[in-house]
Formats: sequence, structure tokens, C-alpha cells
Amino acid sequence: MGAVTIRDVRKNYGSLEVLHGVSIDIADGEFVILVGPSGCGKSTLLRMIAGLEDITGGEIEIGGQVVNDLAPKDRDIAMVFQSYALYPHMTVEENMGFSLKLARVPKDEIRARVASAAEVLGLQSYLERYPRHLSGGQRQRVAMGRAIVRSPQVFLFDEPLSNLDAKLRVQMRSEIKMNHRRLSTTTVYVTHDQIEAMTMADRIVVMRSGYVEQIGSPLDLYDTPNNLFVAGFIGSPAMNILDGSLVGATFTMPDGTAIPLSPDAASLHQGSVKLGIRPEHLRLDPNGLQAEVLVVEPTGSETQVALRLGDQELVGIFRERIPMNPGDMIGIGIAREQVHLFDPDSGKRLAR
Repeated sequence: MGAVTIRDVRKNYGSLEVLHGVSIDIADGEFVILVGPSGCGKSTLLRMIAGLEDITGGEIEIGGQVVNDLAPKDRDIAMVFQSYALYPHMTVEENMGFSLKLARVPKDEIRARVASAAEVLGLQSYLERYPRHLSGGQRQRVAMGRAIVRSPQVFLFDEPLSNLDAKLRVQMRSEIKMNHRRLSTTTVYVTHDQIEAMTMADRIVVMRSGYVEQIGSPLDLYDTPNNLFVAGFIGSPAMNILDGSLVGATFTMPDGTAIPLSPDAASLHQGSVKLGIRPEHLRLDPNGLQAEVLVVEPTGSETQVALRLGDQELVGIFRERIPMNPGDMIGIGIAREQVHLFDPDSGKRLAR
């Protein structure tokens, strides 16, 4: 069983504490992604699971066994790094089977396990090639194959797609997810790219400054963020956040722009508040609020528009193709049932 339990884990570098009592339960076979801005502690936590960083406090269990004092080789994990770290003088087959060779696994078994992994990853025709003859995506597949042949309890990925171009990243995201479905191996994956997190994870752990801000499925985090940080980090473009105050069920911006909300909003809060609305929950409405067009970015299937509403800026995503140019005034409406309200002091979401 490859369940991973992280219990009140802390990490200090001298007097500097970089992880502040992190606790996460990862079920056997689950694909969990640690996401957050640079310096949030996600890679440090991954390296602690791998045994590459000492644990200052707390416990990490893999398969029900506390591994705090186990060497990396004894933890039954396999790690895929941002750097492919392939041996240039070895063929693909030799690279994939090298760890098994060191473990003195019989040659026939090594050959069988490498062939099986190569079939999963579509590398059968590349086994005799050297890394210098492969593309970036193929090299990353070889690095994954080297991990797969070990049949570990847990796969650990540390930003494995960062060095690939945009098109190849999309392809590799799909391949990693499909391989996870085939292998059903517990996977912990680190990235700063929230699109990767949204498209690949069973659950996402959002981290900031060494703390866990929220854990949930991608759509749970997208639809019901716990706080302003998660609301702004999950989603691209980010959720629009407007400053203002709530009187009854009407949100009023500092310049006097009034936005009527659903009646139940009045029971959540009165006074200063922050209003959040996703870009796709704005709509074009000739009779709606008047907003100035700042930037128009057509993407084909939709148009992303930067707007100024009153004295604040926001972004809308529209399916309609209507002519608009910077400086134009357009009418917009807000889907009232999709509005989020946040406490301006704590940043916490005011739940209905």
C-alpha cells in the first residue's frame, strides 16, 4: 500500500522555519499536486518525503511505515526531477535499467521490466538510442521510465515539465495522467503552474510561505476558495477582486458604482468587503454596468478583455464576437449566483 501520511511536519534551516506544521493525508493510488508560488516550501516538502532533506519535526509515513530515519533507497520511492539527469554514454535501455542493475536484479528481469515500461511510454523504438538523439519530451519519458521500472510505492515529481515548450507540456500532462491511470501508483507532484495542477490532480494542496492554505479537488478549489490567496492563485486569468462595501444586498464601490447581489448576501456581512468574480462569469449586457475597454485579446474561441469599472480594473472572458477597441464603453452584467465575498481583514471567504 502506497499511502503517504504527513503529520505536523516542520523544517528549519537554523533559526529560520520554512515549513510550519504541514499535515496531509494522501491515499494509496492518489495523484496529489503541491502547488504554490516560488519559496512556498513545496519542493522542500517533496524532498523530505524522498529523504533528501532532514525532518526537523513531525512524521512522514509511507505505506504505514514511519520513514523519518530511513535512507532514500530504503523508502520504496522513485523521483523524477526537473532535470532529466540521464547518463549520456548509456542508451535509453541502459538508462532505464541502471537502478535495477545496481540492485543486482537478474538481467532477464531487467530486460522484461524495461520493455514493459517502454511499451507504456511509447519508447520501444528508442531503446538503442542515446539521450543526445532524443527530443526533450522523449528524454523526460526516459526519466519517467527509469522510475517506472522500479515499481515503487510512490512516485515523486519535482516540476518535471518546466524545461519543455508549451505544446510539449500539454502533451506530457496527458501522458503522465494516462500512465497514472494505468499504473495506479501513489503520485506526489510539485509545480508552480496552476494549470498543470488543475488538469492533472485528484487533489491539490495549495501552499504559501510554508503553510497549507487549502486542500481539495481542482473544482472544489476553483468554485469555493477558502481565501483571497487561493482565489487569486487558482484560475487563469485569476478571479477579479473588487474593493467596496456591502449595504443590504448591494455592493458599492468607492466611486459609487453599485452592484446588486442575491438577497442572501445581506446575511453574510455588512460594511467593508471584497467581492470576487471569475472572468467567465461576466457577460455582455447593453443595459448593464458601463465599463471602459482597456485591452482586447482574441484567442479564437473566446475573447479576453481587460476592463475598467469605476476606478478598478477587472478581466472578462466572452464567447461573443463583437467589435470593441480600447477606449470603447461596453455594458457588462455579473452572474450574481457566482459572486464570492471575502473578509477584507482576514481574507477568508464568507460562506453562504
